[in-house]
Amino acid sequence: MPLKIVFKPHLLKFKKEAGTSRGVMTQRNSWILKVTDSDQPGIEGYGECGPLPGLSIDDIPDFEEQLTSVCETFNEMDLEVFPFNLSIILEQIVPEHLPSARFGMEMALLDFMNGGKRIIYKNEFSAGQKGILMNGLIWMGSCENMLEQVDQKLSLGFSTLKMKVGAIDFEQELTVLRSVRKRFSKDEITLRVDANGAFQPDEVNEKLKRLSEFDLHSIEQPIKAGQHDRMAEICKSSPVPVALDEELIGIFDYREKFALLKKIQPPFIILKPTLLGGFQHTKEWIEIANRLNIGWWVTSALESNIGLNAIAQFTAASNNTLPQGLGTGQLYHNNFESPLTIKNGYLFYDLSESWELPEIV
Repeated sequence: MPLKIVFKPHLLKFKKEAGTSRGVMTQRNSWILKVTDSDQPGIEGYGECGPLPGLSIDDIPDFEEQLTSVCETFNEMDLEVFPFNLSIILEQIVPEHLPSARFGMEMALLDFMNGGKRIIYKNEFSAGQKGILMNGLIWMGSCENMLEQVDQKLSLGFSTLKMKVGAIDFEQELTVLRSVRKRFSKDEITLRVDANGAFQPDEVNEKLKRLSEFDLHSIEQPIKAGQHDRMAEICKSSPVPVALDEELIGIFDYREKFALLKKIQPPFIILKPTLLGGFQHTKEWIEIANRLNIGWWVTSALESNIGLNAIAQFTAASNNTLPQGLGTGQLYHNNFESPLTIKNGYLFYDLSESWELPEIV
């Protein structure tokens, strides 16, 4: 019998408001996929599609209708999946303008091929033997609230903090950074900031100069994506190393990826598989970055634990030693229970814990 894929919407609800320069989120939509084969009863592969509001190119009103069409096409084609034909199936079935759908289907098929046990990539992390170093995320809020978040993350053992900037008063954001640096040197606590493209091109140089006082590891996407000449200038002159994030979204052709990174020459790139079209596309960005001596790390895009688990296992397989952005699993009231756990700033896969998965028919 052919493979069959079905899905179910799931509305994720934040425990606290999540503030960025693009606005405040209290909930987000996700669609959970399930792959089965009647000839292999009991084996179920799970995936997750979750366009990120205001950022994903498939954050569109009719996403569910288009996902339905993709699944119907898949179910009509009498397919079998193997490692050698997975990328071909994805290219033929899922349009490029639905990157989160491609990511979700790729994840579900990989899970199915590995026996339907939520082991997407077999490595020391998924075997419960090794953790992944992470940064602790500080959401935008009042100065007092952000300082509270800093103390909370430090108490949990994080040695790298990533702070959202660009939405509240810049002086208040500097106050938070100053407070951390008064207490901890760069050798004790690594600081990253993420502007989400919030700085204006005519003010960015001054703001980067002021931010450089705090020995920052990097700043993500200081100006809006698409200004390649200006971004190349910033990357060359910035006293704070720049990491591209939104700049990568919507680029799927290998040659275009290479041309972008060769032109801008950023010190780092940030990789979000949900936004980039899945693991195969993410691997291409990594290969190009390595060729051009550009550093990189992987970040989740507010997925549930189903998507986060797959991203974490992919990241572990890449053997990247930088702190990764994989701490979003604790954000929701109604996340799915999973073996994912955080200890002393590391993400672990605890084999003694079990999965709670949705019923999808």
